Amino acid sequence: MSTASAERAASAAARAAGTEANVLVRMTGSGEPEQHIVRAGGPRPTAGKGKVVVEVQAAGVSYAEVQMLQHLHPFPPKFPFVPGYDLVGTITEVGPGVTGWKKGDRIAAMPRQGAWQRYVELPAKTLAAVPAELDAAVAVSLVTNGVTAYQMLHRLTKLAPGRTVLVHGASGGVGALLTQLAVHHGLRVIGTASPAKHDTVREFGAEPLDYRTPDLVQAVRRLAPRGVDAVFDHIGGSGLDAAWKVLVEGGTLVSFDSSVAGYRPGQWFRPHVPALRRTVARWFTRHLGLTGGRRMTMYYVKPGPDFNADYTELCRLTAEGVLRPQIAGRHPLSGAAAAVRALLDGATVGKHVLIP
Repeated sequence: MSTASAERAASAAARAAGTEANVLVRMTGSGEPEQHIVRAGGPRPTAGKGKVVVEVQAAGVSYAEVQMLQHLHPFPPKFPFVPGYDLVGTITEVGPGVTGWKKGDRIAAMPRQGAWQRYVELPAKTLAAVPAELDAAVAVSLVTNGVTAYQMLHRLTKLAPGRTVLVHGASGGVGALLTQLAVHHGLRVIGTASPAKHDTVREFGAEPLDYRTPDLVQAVRRLAPRGVDAVFDHIGGSGLDAAWKVLVEGGTLVSFDSSVAGYRPGQWFRPHVPALRRTVARWFTRHLGLTGGRRMTMYYVKPGPDFNADYTELCRLTAEGVLRPQIAGRHPLSGAAAAVRALLDGATVGKHVLIP
């Protein structure tokens, strides 16, 4: 029996006996995942006022955890802590004052940390409903990654069908969903990825481009001589200047993350400064009429009514087969370090998921 199967069997037996405690993963410091991501036990939480306890069915692994591990996240939590940006699960306990939710309801949430455990206490006001028939790993891939992609496309840029966009990391957690959504909306998509992932990008309906191309501006111009109407960038740094150069007049550059490659652990905000500095500078020059109507903005997903509505729409599109979320790997909680290592290695397509 595999480690994951053994863990699930033991958990099921403990639930049946009513003796199950909590199981969780802690990040203990900056460094290598194998040294600082450890499985542990703890007390099972109880639901306080306005909160619920959720039994986690799937928790996402994201670059936010990579940044936190290296102490390069813009809002770093204090070590040790339980990581986990997003989750899907079932409510097991409802606290005082909670309305609209009951025991047994299936939910999604984006707590930003704390999802990597079997049971977690969450504010009821932050929850979104999940269809009962949707696979848990697929459902959690739509939480942060899916809503980020959907809102950048439909709430931020609002492009009409027929326009052209450049998606960096078109085979990644956000990029794969963004590419599929854009193609479905009738946009032409140029998607950067490593050559090994170009077939996947083509399957999404996009035109692949090697992100390591020496002159990316000219490479994009060969495919789109007039330029592109929007660029979605998760890398940051000087690459934002190249992205700016390929925009048409009135185009939009969206920065939704920053690579931490090359930075020393502990330089917590430095990877994000280039994007912030360029965004501020271009805001001023745009309002002086010096950008040809081009704009640059930074995007950060947050809970709320729009989040819930957009998550519901993503579930619908997935059920209809419009979206095909890519699951790079399903790991037990004891495999959290391996999941983060796989994400760091960058050889997989889609989202890694922990299955408690």
